[in-house]
Amino acid sequence: MVPATMWRLCRWRLLVRAAQRGYREARGPQLLTTPIFYVNAAPHLGHVYSALLADVQHRHAALCGRNTRLSTGTDEHGIKVQQAASTVGSDPSDFCAAVSQQFRMMFDTMAISYTDFVRTTEHRHAQAVCHFWKKLEEEGYIYKGTYQGWYCTSDEAFLSEDQTVESRDVDGNKIRVSADSGHQVHWMSEENYMFRLSQLRPKLLDWLQTEPIHPAPFLRIVRQWLEEELPDLSVSRQRNRVSWGIPVPSDPSHTIYVWLDALINYLTVAGYPDQNMASWGPSTHLLGKDILRFHAIYWPAFLLAAGLPPPNKLLVHSHWTCNGVKMSKSLQNVVDPTECIKQYTRDGLRYFLLRHGSPERDCDFTHHTVRKLLNSELADALGGLLNRCTARTINPGQCWPYYQINSVPPAAHSELQRLLGAVQELPRLVDQYMTRFQANKALEAIDSSVRCSNAFFQSQAPWKLSKGEEKDKAWGQCVLYITLESLRLYATLLQPAVPGLAKTILDRLGVPDMYRTLKGNHFFAATLGENCSFQGQTLGTECGLLYPRLEADKE
Repeated sequence: MVPATMWRLCRWRLLVRAAQRGYREARGPQLLTTPIFYVNAAPHLGHVYSALLADVQHRHAALCGRNTRLSTGTDEHGIKVQQAASTVGSDPSDFCAAVSQQFRMMFDTMAISYTDFVRTTEHRHAQAVCHFWKKLEEEGYIYKGTYQGWYCTSDEAFLSEDQTVESRDVDGNKIRVSADSGHQVHWMSEENYMFRLSQLRPKLLDWLQTEPIHPAPFLRIVRQWLEEELPDLSVSRQRNRVSWGIPVPSDPSHTIYVWLDALINYLTVAGYPDQNMASWGPSTHLLGKDILRFHAIYWPAFLLAAGLPPPNKLLVHSHWTCNGVKMSKSLQNVVDPTECIKQYTRDGLRYFLLRHGSPERDCDFTHHTVRKLLNSELADALGGLLNRCTARTINPGQCWPYYQINSVPPAAHSELQRLLGAVQELPRLVDQYMTRFQANKALEAIDSSVRCSNAFFQSQAPWKLSKGEEKDKAWGQCVLYITLESLRLYATLLQPAVPGLAKTILDRLGVPDMYRTLKGNHFFAATLGENCSFQGQTLGTECGLLYPRLEADKE
């Protein structure tokens, strides 16, 4: 081997080891949570998106050997549930059980890998809420007072004057609405239990110094909210008005405010009030921007008042529109995830939402966009690469070929190094994006590498090399090895996003379960002059098309 080639190989080995260290770093245990979803209506696309973003974080952490748990569930108390059950003539308990089961079934269908599904009507949750309330009382943060202000039934929240704006209803009458949600508010005055939120503003500002809220635009929003004084918060409702909820332990004539009740689910799944729950305490919450105030102000304030640490991270995402318009039942433009699964498959829908969605901004859902993206990236780029390098015309032996370093022709050396440099850097790059809550960019990086592999395969034309001299045939086998190994890497990295399609690829490549992880797994070992157990191994059973192209009539 010439000195220059030897130097490049040594440098390449150092880069590989550095990249492998990057994604094998040990990290402490982590609890990932979705918001718990309100059961006044069936699950919709926004619920699926929240759960999916949390799921891909959970699956990626496991892929890297990190210890995580994922909780989700349903929020089942409050006046909206009480009213929804009454509207259909159902008992609230039966109504909640039925809708909660719809959420569980939807998440199971979407392969959300939750480790705990909590319902706020469970006994364990009621115990946690009552214990937490008593703790707030002991610490002097609860008192009784009269609250006057604008109340939004849809949001189940009291709002200050500055949080409301004037608007008009469908008949043109003047009304006031929430500035955040647009839902109508009404003036209300009643005696409630109050939480001394105003006292915790300095501690909340200190917490924000750790920059716990991502992406950054949402952190700036919370900082703006905290520039002004915080009024104390009403944390109970009179039971004669809101009966469906957990009674205040010391005063059953009041019901605990649904948002205080709901947020404590994150402690419930961690085993609160068991002292051993510390390592799984509130860690990383994933939520939609519409409930940012509750999670970024109320929740850390409740925790601080109870002597518990605030969350480590809040991962906030924006919403989905349909053809540029906010989804609304009245406009009949709400996207039904069940119908989408029928049209695009579970993994197709997962991939589109993760790839096209962006936490920082609202994203638009159109069937044309879904078809275009899935055809381009799953059917053509990824599926095409798999079909090309496993086809019997290219790989008649249906096995992994052997890679010989000395077979690399000088003319192909620079192109090979560019490809290897990109793909070997990919695990670290994907991990970096996932850590930054940018699953869309992680998938973009994988797709970019898939296209590079396709271009390399096309430019080297192994189908022509197999008909040439022995040195050409040897290089053709090297090209095939590199392409198969690239696919093994892509499928491994894609498991959190599209577990079904990734399994199909790994099964076709004959990859054992022990090699379907990033922890301790080595890729492209033969290109480093090292032993690769896959060389000579038989491929798995033929799988047909990975993802069939979608036609326009699927609209």
